[in-house]
Amino acid sequence: MQLNHGLHLAYCTNVHRGETWAQTFETLERHTLVVRRRVAPGRPYAIGLRLGARAAEELAQPAALTAFRHWLDTHDCYVFTINGFPYGSFHGTRVKEQVYAPDWSTPERLAYTQRLFALIAQLVPAGLAGSVSTVPGSFKAWTQDDPARRAAIFTNLTAIGRTIAELSERTGRDLHLGLEPEPCCTFETSPETVDFFNDWRASDRSVQLDGLLRYVGVNYDCCHLGVEFESAPVALDRLVAAGLRLSKIHLSSALRVKPDAAGRAALAAFVEPTYLHQVVVGCPATGLVRRRYVDLPDALADLTPTQPDEEWRVHFHLPLHAAPGAPFGDTRDHLLGALDWMQAHPTACQHAEMETYTWEVLPPALRVSIEDQLVGEYDWTLAALRGRGLA
Repeated sequence: MQLNHGLHLAYCTNVHRGETWAQTFETLERHTLVVRRRVAPGRPYAIGLRLGARAAEELAQPAALTAFRHWLDTHDCYVFTINGFPYGSFHGTRVKEQVYAPDWSTPERLAYTQRLFALIAQLVPAGLAGSVSTVPGSFKAWTQDDPARRAAIFTNLTAIGRTIAELSERTGRDLHLGLEPEPCCTFETSPETVDFFNDWRASDRSVQLDGLLRYVGVNYDCCHLGVEFESAPVALDRLVAAGLRLSKIHLSSALRVKPDAAGRAALAAFVEPTYLHQVVVGCPATGLVRRRYVDLPDALADLTPTQPDEEWRVHFHLPLHAAPGAPFGDTRDHLLGALDWMQAHPTACQHAEMETYTWEVLPPALRVSIEDQLVGEYDWTLAALRGRGLA
């Protein structure tokens, strides 16, 4: 939905199952329209669309795309952003580190993202910008000691930047890609993000000369940067000062806990086989990070003595409207800091998306019906935005 200062808000449909276009469309009919009627009756409703590679290929067929555009018009809905992070299956199977594959060193990731931009250019209404979010280069373990793979990532980012620039010029649309920093990936913190983009610029003078940073920027996920013990205003200022475009802001929250006996025991409820739940250990008072674990079971298996001031932050997206309950906390303070920053910079980023894709793997005590969860998240988010003059 369109809010104040040209801001658009949606929930990301990656919370629903759907790898084919038929499956994806069925979830829009079954769930999204229900939520739409409850939160935005009588007004245009925005959809944050998740399309995997197979669904994107199927939607790109002229008959399917025409039918979908007619459906959007019929229900007074519009698409302004596409989640292009998970290329393949995203629910009901082991995803873990394979969510980053194929990464940006591969032609498959480039071709998939080009197809997503061809779609968003035809879906986004005239006069609105269209965005796509994507993986932060690669999984860090795959590229850390492989300069050739990093060089291939830069080459493909230059190629997608040129694709988006040409498509934007041809269609008159403002189109942009957002790379999403995430723990244990090629870049996970705001300083690493700035360094990555500086290295990309240094690798190819045309990145700067051709203005590709207008088209390739950052998707700021509040859960991810909260896990990294960052201050949202400081991190967002750092990205903007480096000349990086804020393509989209993911409104999301992570799990936090003291790693004492009670905390460790309670964390067992969040161990599950589908997604990677990176753990960052640090000091909340200073923001100092002491160590990282690729997945929650790795952290629980390490019996290294902890310091009294330490806290674990876990990459497990939590519902925005509900606290997880003792002994846990959440990182909504980071999210609210991001909203405060948006209040002070109301035109710096016009795409916001609630992204709590973990509904199927939440502990039973935190799970309500999917429609109730999404409506609750809208209520919480809109209230927070209204309090800052953004809605």
